[in-house]
Amino acid sequence: MPRYDLLITAFLAVTLTSALPAGDHIRQLQTKAIEEKRSDAAHWGWQPKNYLLWTSHSNRLIPIYTFGTKDTGRGIDLHGYTGENSKYRKKNELIRLYGRVPTGTLSSKAQYMDQTDVYRIQEAALKAGKKYIFLIVFDGMDWQTTRAASIHNLQCVAYTEGRGTGTHFQDYDANGTSQFGFMVTTPHNQGTEYDVDQQTVPNPGGTMLGGYDARRGGPTPWEAGADPQYLVSEPKNADNRQPYTDSASSATSMTTGIKTYNGAINVDPSGRQVSTIAHRAQARGYKVGAVSSVPISHATVAASYGHNVYRNDVQDLTRDLVGLPSISHSKTPLAGLDVLIAGGHGVVREKDSAQGKNFVPGNAYITDADLESIDVTNGGKYVVAMRADGVKGSERLKTAAKEAAKDSKRLFGLYGLGDARGHVPFQTADGDFQPAQGKTNKVEQYSDADLVENPTLADMGQAALTVLQSNDKGFWLLLEAGDVDWANHDNNLDTSIGAVNSGDAAAKVITDWVEQHSNWDESVMIVTADHGHYLFLDRPELLLAPEQQR
Repeated sequence: MPRYDLLITAFLAVTLTSALPAGDHIRQLQTKAIEEKRSDAAHWGWQPKNYLLWTSHSNRLIPIYTFGTKDTGRGIDLHGYTGENSKYRKKNELIRLYGRVPTGTLSSKAQYMDQTDVYRIQEAALKAGKKYIFLIVFDGMDWQTTRAASIHNLQCVAYTEGRGTGTHFQDYDANGTSQFGFMVTTPHNQGTEYDVDQQTVPNPGGTMLGGYDARRGGPTPWEAGADPQYLVSEPKNADNRQPYTDSASSATSMTTGIKTYNGAINVDPSGRQVSTIAHRAQARGYKVGAVSSVPISHATVAASYGHNVYRNDVQDLTRDLVGLPSISHSKTPLAGLDVLIAGGHGVVREKDSAQGKNFVPGNAYITDADLESIDVTNGGKYVVAMRADGVKGSERLKTAAKEAAKDSKRLFGLYGLGDARGHVPFQTADGDFQPAQGKTNKVEQYSDADLVENPTLADMGQAALTVLQSNDKGFWLLLEAGDVDWANHDNNLDTSIGAVNSGDAAAKVITDWVEQHSNWDESVMIVTADHGHYLFLDRPELLLAPEQQR
């Protein structure tokens, strides 16, 4: 490199570092790691000296935290799915899950449950007459991601295994009814093809079959297995590769109780539609809702209620969520969610081949015609709250929720940053909404309007509760902290920690509501993730502020 270029590079590095907010240690650590492509504190992937090696998901075991479940009956208590009751100790259960016994997956020592058991807990709670059922999904949050947030929050390295401490969902015990476990999230298969126009699957079974080999992947989330590349299905020429899940397949497993292929929304490996826990709750007279920090029909939210052979057919999935005719339900639409609040505002596309022949140019997630038809002012069922210039998002949403509750209407909220970014602003580790740079080399920047005109995930959760609590028979609610996944895809420790904390604040809104309006005898809450990423904390003490490292 010429001397002039070296001087310019050095100048920019010094300028960037000196411009960082004073005392924002995680931002500084992240910025330095991106500049140097390595960090003594952490790395993503299987090579410790490469901070940026891996940006996708992994097959790691995923923590699950439950509330209102301990000693509460068969099917609800976590012990019914772990240890000696693990599906992974039983050949017949594996055949039921996968249609076969996957290589290395049967284990007499398995302590873990399966992601489909998340559905079983909700189903048992519904059958037992629990009035309030909450599923909180931190998209992409594995044990290591949670631990990073804990270290930052507590300013100490408080644990090396187990449930841990440092977030509300780790520390809250729900009057002694909380439990902790971990689960397998591998899909039925990867490589299944689909036709969104015909809603068919031409090659059931795909090209790579799911399974989990604890010897290679690790027996717990905090213990490494024998093969560090196994968890990310690498190398490509390895024998007995097993796929990691995507959000669509995993969310489908948690809402329907089946394994399916990556990309599927509530259809089985052959493409047949399966009812979700929300459908079953609604049939019993419950109200049902979903809120998320990412777009309204992104995979996890879509899997709360919609049906499609492919996750990216998002306009049709939104139609399912709001009870309009869709490609999957053209003659008899689904009833629709009672509450749907998420991102997607201002995301405009002129073309989108993934959505099939019926794609309508304009907003990628909901067409203008569909939005108009659901609005209560046009005779629809939903009070609509959207981002608007100069209008405080949290207040607009709160007002709309009160109106919907008073008039026995539904609530639809559409927010976000616009452009290609369908999410609401990312909180950072120190909570200042000034994200550090990630692997994409794009630094998220927010205007004052972005921060004022968008509600937080906690605001969304509170609005949903305002509407849903008006139903005497009870309700089911999905709350997704989707920005954890987006941060981890970008190898961004700053926004990853911030996303965990913003999701944690939303979880506290729910536990506060239960304590004020209900109790843990009639409520069940599950906090988990749909999959992990591949963050390693090499020297976790380096996440502490410098003055705490001495």
